[in-house]
Amino acid sequence: MATKDQIMESLEEVLVPAVKRSIVRMNLVREITTSNRKVDISLASTALIPGAQDWIKTKVEQSVKNLPEVSEVKVEYTDFKAKDLNSIDHILAVMSGKGGVGKSLVSGLLAVALTRAGYDVGILDADITGPSIPKMFGLNEHPSGDENGILPVLSKSGIEVMSINLLLPSEDDAVIWRGPLIGNTIKQFGEDVLWGRLDYLIVDLPPGTADAPLTLMQSFPISGVIVVFTPQDLVEMIVRKAVNMARKMEKRVLGVVENMSYLYVPEIDKRIEIFGKSRGEQMARAVNAPLLGVLPIDPELAKLCDEGNIERYDSEIVTGLTHSLIQELSG
Repeated sequence: MATKDQIMESLEEVLVPAVKRSIVRMNLVREITTSNRKVDISLASTALIPGAQDWIKTKVEQSVKNLPEVSEVKVEYTDFKAKDLNSIDHILAVMSGKGGVGKSLVSGLLAVALTRAGYDVGILDADITGPSIPKMFGLNEHPSGDENGILPVLSKSGIEVMSINLLLPSEDDAVIWRGPLIGNTIKQFGEDVLWGRLDYLIVDLPPGTADAPLTLMQSFPISGVIVVFTPQDLVEMIVRKAVNMARKMEKRVLGVVENMSYLYVPEIDKRIEIFGKSRGEQMARAVNAPLLGVLPIDPELAKLCDEGNIERYDSEIVTGLTHSLIQELSG
């Protein structure tokens, strides 16, 4: 008779159509019992439309019946809330004291690098009024789901993405909401999106230290915060505010990242510090947090983001940033 491990292994081949991840990775397999050549499997129906439920049920029956000494397979669905199925090892919040410093860019690059390193990764674009993650990843399809949950949209390299822009009729539609409505939407993202099993969920926070980031830090079990800044004279006070907010919320500050630090001109083999001298080390000392990385202005990266192809970008600098982050988390 097939063992439960063998059955689970066979179920890894059954994919949820909308996200193309296995029902095991989406944490939909709730219980498996075996007896006298019969296998009973309980699946969560969360976020699955009726057609998807029927398709998955058929695939499960076919897959398990191919195992040794299995003559009968019974599949039943049970209702679960999305938040009860999510199993995420690390939720990382990327924040900044002000807008325009490349917070979303850093979020996207971290997700891409972690995925290349073999981790299961998701991105929550929590910047409700200024969402840019879908554009970077070239995503414009609407998520599917039911009353118990919403399925994220899968990027080209397999990153799960959820953003308010994916729920709007048009990506150009403005979100003209007051603070409480934005806060409620952020809470819903925490409760209603079915992420399944992830190693990392990168949360791209709204800029500043007002209602929206406050709501998110209260609603999510944040593992740590990454603060992004640019090398400008006024930035130290702003970064201090962001770091102080995170610490008052009892969230671990994993480190700081300086973005737009310099522009490298290969024709003359020179770095030009467009926004002034790098303040990375100084900032890290000022807020008593590690400097995770220093990112340049890269015209090729800007071009790829505009085209929705951030996943094609490859840089040793980004790989180093990700390595520093993983070391800090494990330290």
